[in-house]
Amino acid sequence: MAAVEVHDIVKSYRKGAVQALHGVSFEAGHGEIFGIIGPDGAGKTSLFRILTTLILPDSGTASVDGLDIVRDYKAIRNCVGYMPGRFSLYQDMTVEENLTFFATVFGTTIRENYHLIKDIYSQIEPFKDRKAGALSGGMKQKLALSCALRCCSSTSRPQGSIPSRARSCGRCCGNSNSRESRSSSRRLTWTKRRFATGSH
Repeated sequence: MAAVEVHDIVKSYRKGAVQALHGVSFEAGHGEIFGIIGPDGAGKTSLFRILTTLILPDSGTASVDGLDIVRDYKAIRNCVGYMPGRFSLYQDMTVEENLTFFATVFGTTIRENYHLIKDIYSQIEPFKDRKAGALSGGMKQKLALSCALRCCSSTSRPQGSIPSRARSCGRCCGNSNSRESRSSSRRLTWTKRRFATGSH
């Protein structure tokens, strides 16, 4: 069974005036690094938001680790960590406060399963009392990734409704046939319990 399966996904906006995804299909295996390449506005973000159950496709089906994105969206949210491209954590909260907040929302703690974030978080832990808004660009990325991975514990369960302040921890193929020279890429890395994205 593939880790991610996508079949004929279609997504449009503005009542069909803007088509973001048109019949996109692919499979990605466990441990596989799968790149999605396209120009700005090609629909890469829409595709990732569909896979992370943030938005619904107009048609088509997709599954993550055998879980249907529509029927099993709650289970997917318990095992998927999504890191968008734009830093959207709380600038007025410290490194530790941000990480603690997102861990608490998912019913866990920083120390529980610390091994999930150790290699990354250990690089910014000396600055745990610094406001997130005062971090360098690279440190912000490390904090965002730590928050995304911290929420992926196999024992994590969201605690009630997530408050409006619980924004996403950066960013989520319009025309999949586009050949524009300006392009960016999305890299999908899937392990048994974690799903992370990156762009460059």
